[in-house]
Amino acid sequence: MVKPTSILVTGGAGYIGSHTVRLLEQRGYDVTVVDNLSRGYRHNADPQRLRVLDIADTAALCTLFEERKCDAVVHFAAYIAVGESMRTPEVYFANNVGGSLSLLTAMIRAGVRHLVFSSTAAVYGMPAAVPIREEAGFAPVNPYGESKVMVERLLHWFDQIHGLRSVSLRYFNAAGAQADGSLGEEHDPETHLIPLLFRAIFTGQPVTIFGEDYPTADGTGIRDYIHVEDLAQAHVRALEWLRDGGASDAFNVGTGSGYSVREVVRAVEEVTGQKVPCVIGPRREGDPPELVADSSKLRRTLKWTPDHSQLRDIVSSAWHFERRRRLQQVG
Repeated sequence: MVKPTSILVTGGAGYIGSHTVRLLEQRGYDVTVVDNLSRGYRHNADPQRLRVLDIADTAALCTLFEERKCDAVVHFAAYIAVGESMRTPEVYFANNVGGSLSLLTAMIRAGVRHLVFSSTAAVYGMPAAVPIREEAGFAPVNPYGESKVMVERLLHWFDQIHGLRSVSLRYFNAAGAQADGSLGEEHDPETHLIPLLFRAIFTGQPVTIFGEDYPTADGTGIRDYIHVEDLAQAHVRALEWLRDGGASDAFNVGTGSGYSVREVVRAVEEVTGQKVPCVIGPRREGDPPELVADSSKLRRTLKWTPDHSQLRDIVSSAWHFERRRRLQQVG
């Protein structure tokens, strides 16, 4: 019997990480989850697979690599809130960059040479053209985006010097949930639009729409929403690319279509059958009018297609998870 490929997933108890772990398991991979549970949740991970440790602990990672003999790493462990990064940039650079450097150091010592990195569209900042291509170049406007740029630069040099090949996936607005409602968004504090709209329905407290004077059809910002299951699929395809000898690269992950805030509000109202209480606020500093991905490179190179990312499908899956979660909390 052929031994299954062993994969270490950092941040695997978080939102996107847990969905990717689920898909890897379904594909027959032997998965170990590393998470310090500062932003992830124990209930998102199989206790037999979970190792609670911080990736900043290089010695602990080295010990784990000795025990598990991993073939590759999928790296999600990072803080992701833009606003928080503007208040405490030192925390973001220490965790996102310092933690990643610790992980890369442990990988080199263990002889692990394949990494899939969870990057972000925030590396582009305020794009000059939409849809955004990978060639647009780095121009982050917040410490969160800068921290991801710094890790991508680390990966470039670790490839050049140590032969550690990597794929950086720069994704846009992750959304949605597992079809059975078992996994979904549980950020604390929650900053993503669709869960905030659900919260407004349940609590009656209006959600703020930041800006209605953008140069868009309805005046609100436009974003490219990608279903978390399609994101997970992209990570698996990237892993297979590296395992098959593919070179290091970076890819946008998005649908190529954008929805305005008002369109998302309408979709939520249609799916839930309830009115979303909203108020209009000023624009947030640094928010571009439109962020939409050109993901043709990913589709072409890794043979990836988004199968679950129609807006109604995203909202329906997220609503199923939210209702299930609230029922469990009451019970």
